Amino acid sequence: AKPAPTGEINEETKRPKFGFPNGQPEVVDWLGQKKLIDAAKKANKDIHVVICSSMGGTNPNNSLNNLGKVTNADGSSSGGDILKWKRKSEVYLMESGLPYTIVHPGGLLNEPGNERELCLGVNDKIEGTSNNSVPREDVANVMIAALDDDRYRGRSFDLVSKPVGDGVVTKDYSKLVASLEGKNCDYSLGEIA
Repeated sequence: AKPAPTGEINEETKRPKFGFPNGQPEVVDWLGQKKLIDAAKKANKDIHVVICSSMGGTNPNNSLNNLGKVTNADGSSSGGDILKWKRKSEVYLMESGLPYTIVHPGGLLNEPGNERELCLGVNDKIEGTSNNSVPREDVANVMIAALDDDRYRGRSFDLVSKPVGDGVVTKDYSKLVASLEGKNCDYSLGEIA
């Protein structure tokens, strides 16, 4: 699901309200992903499914979960919780029996790829940089590498990049995945919708 400003202002914070004009996270990030996973499994039980998700899932209070959330007349809330719905689809994929790779990029940058050192980690912790963003093109390159290199199968990890000029530009994606030293994200952390 992709958030967008609704045109309204939150009276309490004086900041713009965001919603999901093309579908709430439950519909897009859970039900839509579930249908894709089910279709993949039906088509070929050995198909390698690669999902681009999002960092931040270990913190149920992550501000991304508030986007599109509304308070109902009875005081309950509905909508939002994008990271919780994403995690639900990730767990569903892992339990499907299909080969998988789940990439959790940091904040996505509309900047050229192939100009930075990429860093992997798990559980919203990445050693070696305090940067928490990555160019979209670099995310795509990692996802393509996951399809080409079996060492990416059965993996769930976080991805960011160092700023341009810091470190050595990543070119060896086998070495990149090896930097995880076998670690995967722990889905007992955070909350799942």
